[in-house]
This record gives sequence, structure tokens and C-alpha cells, in this order.
Amino acid sequence: MGSTIAVVPEVDEYAERLWAAVADGDETAAVGSVLDGYRAGIDPEALLLDVIGAVQRRVGIEWAGNRLTVAQEHAATSINDRAIAALAHVHRFPEPTRGRITVSCVDGEWHALPARLLAEVLRLRGFRIDYLGAQVPGPHLIAHLHRTGPDAVALSGSIATRLPTAHATITACQAAGIPVMAGGAAFGPDGRYARQFGAQAWAPDARAAADRLAEPLPRPHEAHQPIDDLPHLADQEYTMISRSNRQLVQAMYTGLEDRIPAMRDYTDLQHQHTAEDLAHIVDFLATAVYTGDSSLFTSFILWTAEILEARAVPATALPPSLELLGAELRDFPRATAMLREAGAALASLVAGREVRA
Repeated sequence: MGSTIAVVPEVDEYAERLWAAVADGDETAAVGSVLDGYRAGIDPEALLLDVIGAVQRRVGIEWAGNRLTVAQEHAATSINDRAIAALAHVHRFPEPTRGRITVSCVDGEWHALPARLLAEVLRLRGFRIDYLGAQVPGPHLIAHLHRTGPDAVALSGSIATRLPTAHATITACQAAGIPVMAGGAAFGPDGRYARQFGAQAWAPDARAAADRLAEPLPRPHEAHQPIDDLPHLADQEYTMISRSNRQLVQAMYTGLEDRIPAMRDYTDLQHQHTAEDLAHIVDFLATAVYTGDSSLFTSFILWTAEILEARAVPATALPPSLELLGAELRDFPRATAMLREAGAALASLVAGREVRA
């Protein structure tokens, strides 16, 4: 009797099964699809990154396209986290033979799933892992490093407005003598902000991070202050904008009510959402001023316009919001230049849509 060869089903099949379960909010089916893939012989790392990770990216795309609500997006993320836990429960991880890595999110960062996926991949590859999760205050992270003495910190950030905090965290880790690998969307698609902030390494995804950590990261040579990396911060624009956030939002809101009288009839919830949107504009401008990168702010404004369009909400409030903020910051040359650049890009986007229509 001839031997039989087990054919491992395509990973895409299990990604589709997981997506269907996640979209339906069915945790049992979601976990079952991942465990079925494991029993079928699919590599655990592929299940983590090419099934669960791929589905999580799709969740973000569907939310941006207004095909998932915020509640559905949160539920989907929770289900994917449970699927990771179920896989970790059934798989026998190797005994740690490599170094010790602390995996942590930046303070203020609630998107923990990318860090969780990295932690599990590193465990699969034989590292000893301290996974600290989301929203880790800098002082607590540093205290942990002093207590455990890891070989490196893998710092995850998805929200660009947390970049100044990430910079301070990287500097603090290095002052403690621990090298830092940065990753996540916040650091830019090419890792530009990780390099700007002096991180020892950057990786675009979990596989690349695990590959890079296979070799020891260089130890920090000496402690330095964040302004050493960003000499333009000496002009104090970032500090003044950050400290004036509430006043700037209030001034923008009052100005918008004058320009768009219908806003006076908004419901309490609409008032709240509008104020939050204006606060995001100020936060992203402050972050762009911090990094000295105007494209960060322009990209956010264009992304916001796309999100509003997907939700059938006119982006009419965006141009006057930028004008009003520019008037408030007229004595801040770098900030006003960024506002003009974003306004011009937004005008081009709107003009292009009108031509297509």
C-alpha cells in the first residue's frame, strides 16, 4: 500500500473562514477556523500573520469604508485576540533559547493586536517574551526594564499623534541601556520616524522584526535628550500648540458656527463629534510640527476627507477649519505653512472629485 501525502489547505481558505466568522461576530466559529487550520498542519506563524493578521487588516479597511461600525470593529478585534489565545493554548511553544524581549505599546496606544501578534511570533522563534500590552506608561515600562534587563524593547505604535510620547519612551529606554526596535503604522510606512527618533532598529511587520531580532541590536552608546534628534523644536511651536489645544479647538468651533449656521442646531452628540474631529486636527498638526514633516498632517487631512466621503458626510467643514486654525496660529510659521500645504492638497482632491462627477 503506497504512502499518502498530506496536502495542507491554502492559508487563504482559513483567512476567509475567519473573516466570515469575525464579520458575523461569531467567536466560536472564529476560534474553530483557526484551530482547524492548526490541525490541518498550517504553520502557527502563518496562522498568526497570514490568517489572523490578514483578517485584522481587513477589519480596518472595512471600518474605513463604513462597512463596519465602530462597535463591530471592536468586537472583531476582541474575537481575533481570543483566536490568538486559543492557538497559543494548543500549541507547544519551544523552550526559550534566544534572548529576552519586552514587547510594549506606546503610552496612549490602545491598538494592541499588532504587538500581541509580534509577541507570539517571537515566542514561536524561541525568544523569552514579556508582553506588556496596550497603554503602557513610560515610567512603568522603564521600571520593568530595570527589573528584568531584557536584550531589547519592541515598541509598537499605530496612532501618529503618540509619536512625541514614543520619542520620549525610546530615549528613556536607551538611557536605561536597552536598545529599541520600533514598529507600527505610527512610525511611517518606511520607518522614517523610528530613524528620526534614534531607535536602534525598525521593522515593517512581525516577520521582519523577528528576523532582525535574531541578531542582537546594538546597545545605546549614551543617553541624549529628544531635542538632540529634532533641533527644530527649539522654536517652541510644538509646545505652544500642544498647550493651547483646548483654546484652539474652542476658537475653531466658534468660527465654524459663524460660517456654518446649521451647526447651532446640532444635537449634543453632533457637537461632541465635531469637537473631537477638531481636536484631532490640532493634535495631528502638533505632531507634524514635532516631527518637522508636513506630509504627516496633509496625509491625515486627505484621509479624513476620504473617511467623511465614505460616510456620506460632506467635507465642507474641513477647509474653513484649516483657515480658522491658521488664523489662530498666524505667528507660527512652520504650522501655518503646513496648514497651507494641507489646504491646497484638499482643494485639489475636491476639484478632482468634481471633475469626475
